[in-house]
Amino acid sequence: MTVTFKAIRIRNGLSIDRLLAVVLALGLIQPAALSAQSEPERPSFDERVSGLEPGDYWWADAVAPTGPLLVVVSLPAQRMFVYRNGVPIAVSTVSTGTADHQTPTGVFTVLQKREEHYSNIYDDAPMPYMQRLTWTGIAIHAGAVRDGPASHGCIRLPDEFARLLFETTSLGITVIVTDASSVPRIAPAPQFLEGDDGRLAFDHYELAWHPELSPAGPVSIIVSEADREIRVLRNGIEIGSAPAILRREVAGTEVYSLETMNAAEDRFEWVRVPLSEESPDAAPVTVDERAQLVIADAFRERLVEVLSPGTVAVITKEGLLPDTHSDFQIMGTQNEDESRP
Repeated sequence: MTVTFKAIRIRNGLSIDRLLAVVLALGLIQPAALSAQSEPERPSFDERVSGLEPGDYWWADAVAPTGPLLVVVSLPAQRMFVYRNGVPIAVSTVSTGTADHQTPTGVFTVLQKREEHYSNIYDDAPMPYMQRLTWTGIAIHAGAVRDGPASHGCIRLPDEFARLLFETTSLGITVIVTDASSVPRIAPAPQFLEGDDGRLAFDHYELAWHPELSPAGPVSIIVSEADREIRVLRNGIEIGSAPAILRREVAGTEVYSLETMNAAEDRFEWVRVPLSEESPDAAPVTVDERAQLVIADAFRERLVEVLSPGTVAVITKEGLLPDTHSDFQIMGTQNEDESRP
């Protein structure tokens, strides 16, 4: 049997031909599985990530060649993690905003992509492989990666990593910027898409559903406990909204990603993405908990039609209306603003 490994790049763009080397380096399989001969214990994935020098990265997308993407940026760790189907396929050092020009935390969508771009704010500064997160100055792009924050708010990447990411992503994918310093651990999560069976009544029964406003693209869901509302975006454009009731109190903001689904059997499997440091004594989130979110049956039926693996859902304690949310930003839209990087 012949096995072919796709070439990958590690540490400043150096190409190697064996995916096996990176699989071992990431600790995804143990050396003992390949050879009965004992070998020195290899560093853990966490140790490998923390050992990257500024400008270094790993890119191993052959580990999970297809499926939905999720990008997580840790500000304290100055790292970007790229997941496909919940599997880490890439890690890079980054330089984010300084104390005077901070990179905001939040859940964003890629609003615009330009392979060649120049800043409208900072003297036509080059921003190769630009992927816009906000219309007010925040983007991902290639640039100088220092030992720590060094930008005016953007997320700088090593040149080759920025190119690989640019070629892999699509408009509307989700990018999470978090204050958590540890490597994100994506874990099973409870269900939360239950229809209204008459046990709970809505104060105001008004729903909007306009999928024609954005016929295709990645879908994102935002649920506000404060507003008791669910909003659905596709490709960064709002296509629907309705009342929603949460059965429990939300501590802050929670992010979930739809991993697998079977609409015919009404089965949806979600994973949770941590946004901050969590106590090791915290109770684990289990998959057999009852649905956490109650929405109108009619709206749920429409929502299920647009769901697909990779859909991201955000449940927040904050309001979505102006002047009701915190500094944590939740998904901009495709409406362009005059102030942009």
